Amino acid sequence: MDSKDLDIAFKKAVRSINEHTDPFPADVLLKLYAYYKRATNDQSSPSSSNPLINAFKTNALFQIPEITENEAKRLYIETVNHYFLYRK
Repeated sequence: MDSKDLDIAFKKAVRSINEHTDPFPADVLLKLYAYYKRATNDQSSPSSSNPLINAFKTNALFQIPEITENEAKRLYIETVNHYFLYRK
């Protein structure tokens, strides 16, 4: 998949997550959070008003290896596809 197609697929996956109204398992949300932060090169700190949630988000970022933005996009897409495929 070339970079343009990857960007389109990533935006589609993000949109599908944002439009989904059912609750997600916490482990899936944390993976998606970490991949999204790496994919978008977002260096900001977690901004939840709950310190425990911030700790989990920070830990999620430490759990994934140093990967490129494109690799993070690919993993985000795979996680979204896997979630929607196996939740049926």
